[in-house]
Amino acid sequence: MEKELTLVATITAKAGKADTLKNALLDLVAPTRAEVGCLQYDLHQDNQDPNVFVFLERWTGYDVWHDHMESAHIKAYITLADDLVNEFVVKEMHAIG
Repeated sequence: MEKELTLVATITAKAGKADTLKNALLDLVAPTRAEVGCLQYDLHQDNQDPNVFVFLERWTGYDVWHDHMESAHIKAYITLADDLVNEFVVKEMHAIG
């Protein structure tokens, strides 16, 4: 059986683009939560730096996350991201203990 996959995705907006990026990221929440295999998909904004956003994600496995990355809403977001995102870092993890 495949291990549950936990992701922490940190997205940093380009200067002056935080509000536009925030709206684009918020548009991903509902369709992603409706995807098969999505256990958690929560968006956060840094309290000290409003240009930094973090998704906390949990998926039933790597394959369903890969399907998510190929979804229409993610592909639409990616076309916007070049103009909005300064840095994007994803950490793939699994629970221990």
